[in-house]
Amino acid sequence: MSSTPFSRSLPVPELARTSPPHSSIVPIRYPRAPKLAPSRPTSESRGLSGSGKLSTALLGRPSLAPNIGSDPLGVGKSELYGARRREAKFGRARPRAVASEERAVEREGNGKVGGREGEDRYDAIVIGSGIGGLVAATQLAVKGAKVLVLEKYVIPGGSSGFYERDGYTFDVGSSVMFGFSDKGNLNLITQALAAVGCKMEVIPDPTTVHFHLPNDLSVRVHREYSDFIRELTSRFPHEKEGILKFYGICWKIFNALNSLELKSLEEPIYLFGQFFQKPIECLTLAYYLPQNAGAIARKYIKDPELLSFVDAECFIVSTVNALQTPMINASMVLCDRHFGGINYPIGGVGGIAKSLANGLVEQGSDIQYRANVTNIILENGKAVGVRLSDGRQFFAKTIISNATRWDTFGKLLKRENLPKEERDFQTRYVKAPSFLSIHMGVKAEVLPQDTDCHHFVLEDKWSRLEEPYGSIFLSIPTILDPSLAPEGHHILHIFTTSSIEDWQGLPQKEYKEKKQLVADEIIRRLEKKLFPGLESSIAFMEVGTPKTHRRYLARDEGTYGPMPRNVPKGLLGMPFNTTGIGSLYCVGDSCFPGQGVIAVAFSGVMCAHRVAADIGLEKKSPILDNALLGVLGWLRSLA
Repeated sequence: MSSTPFSRSLPVPELARTSPPHSSIVPIRYPRAPKLAPSRPTSESRGLSGSGKLSTALLGRPSLAPNIGSDPLGVGKSELYGARRREAKFGRARPRAVASEERAVEREGNGKVGGREGEDRYDAIVIGSGIGGLVAATQLAVKGAKVLVLEKYVIPGGSSGFYERDGYTFDVGSSVMFGFSDKGNLNLITQALAAVGCKMEVIPDPTTVHFHLPNDLSVRVHREYSDFIRELTSRFPHEKEGILKFYGICWKIFNALNSLELKSLEEPIYLFGQFFQKPIECLTLAYYLPQNAGAIARKYIKDPELLSFVDAECFIVSTVNALQTPMINASMVLCDRHFGGINYPIGGVGGIAKSLANGLVEQGSDIQYRANVTNIILENGKAVGVRLSDGRQFFAKTIISNATRWDTFGKLLKRENLPKEERDFQTRYVKAPSFLSIHMGVKAEVLPQDTDCHHFVLEDKWSRLEEPYGSIFLSIPTILDPSLAPEGHHILHIFTTSSIEDWQGLPQKEYKEKKQLVADEIIRRLEKKLFPGLESSIAFMEVGTPKTHRRYLARDEGTYGPMPRNVPKGLLGMPFNTTGIGSLYCVGDSCFPGQGVIAVAFSGVMCAHRVAADIGLEKKSPILDNALLGVLGWLRSLA
């Protein structure tokens, strides 16, 4: 595999740039959480020897340890993914937790290398520092657990990380940040930061996304719900009643979710308590749990083009159409963008993960970088520890994998140890495609004054929505935060679905040539549809393929996450955090409720609550536990 994407540098003239008005910046400040001591001492370690090779820590990809001096998209020097040059924006370039790596090496010298003597025993080890893993870790830490996060790369964040090049600060993934408001119960990123006493300033995004669709259909999803409905009904006046009913059901589901204290759906004491407090809301969610957005939309909407628009609304969240998108997932996103709104963190998305990592250390837990996990260690059928590529081993009462289910069961664990429920999951779900990403710096003058931050482009045929390279998502975060680019320039982050099969087996020269050809075609499409003169305005450009995502984000085939093999029964088939292996939990986008920042944060909150109950930091009823887990297993079998 070539690790050198197409890049181009052109002369960069100094152009004037203006910052957003001060009034557009909304500070969200949080009270500092009290530092909690563990409720009980850690258990004494027992001896176990073993050996192994390489795996993951970021999101679970075994092999391909990062070349620390290489570009995360495969070209030039990365400056450790930009970590050395971020001090001015986020404080220390590497979180204080990196010191724990040296402490761990010292501890190992006090006992047997590869054994348990002399090792600290943790309450939980989290493999990978994506948002789901960090939320689970920090939530556990503030409850008094001693947590160790092991990260393959040199900074935290995974798909919500960042890198820097030539004065540009690029978000690795999407710049659309849900769950980052100051109200409600679904502002899970805000709550996760507040739990560890962190604060960040955000800039409200007035338009979640601007759709550019076939037949010259242009729709802006305004921050204000009434403005969005007004625009949509003005384009489909004959469907006004259907529009109001469909989005009205979305609000009904969102309000039910938003009224509940969100914890683990696998913890019966919490679940029954919520039911007795809010029975109508709980029954509402139970009713819509097995339903999909497309089926409900078709009850009220008949216009084929409007139904295709609903497909596009769901596709940008789940990479599948509305008929395959669970109604609960759709409702969370389609309403939160109006309830709390999309808010962009000043300095870039990467600051979220850095803040959580530093907050974790402030709570007395640890995070280690360049810690490439090779295996999950089992003893008597239970997960008891992990083995790193350098031979070190760490042990804990519980292991939490922020890898995909495919990486967890098949790489971190041998495939022959696959529990039945994981076999069932892999029967019902397949790996969603990955993305081709283009990070560009362009002259500011090429963008019109009223350009929105986020765009979705599907020019000619609705049938191309789910095809590779058919639709294009574009983020321009410098519309909100100009400090991310050099003076007089903007960042364009372009991504489109792409399968790793398209890039396998190519010699390095052909691989580079293909990246250039595909990128040039996408740029021509955007130039024709949105920004005349775009190609000549490019000052910097890098291209990443699914192979790039597999290598640096440690995701099997670079996948975006699970995608239903057939039309699913809502969320019934999605696994929760517990697994068929004792003391092993999963967190992230291949757990309930699925993909997206708000969803993986929800997964992290649920996982932390379930683990806390299992290690004695929350109330627990073993009898009720067994009964509930049995019911949930039965429900999944109906999917």
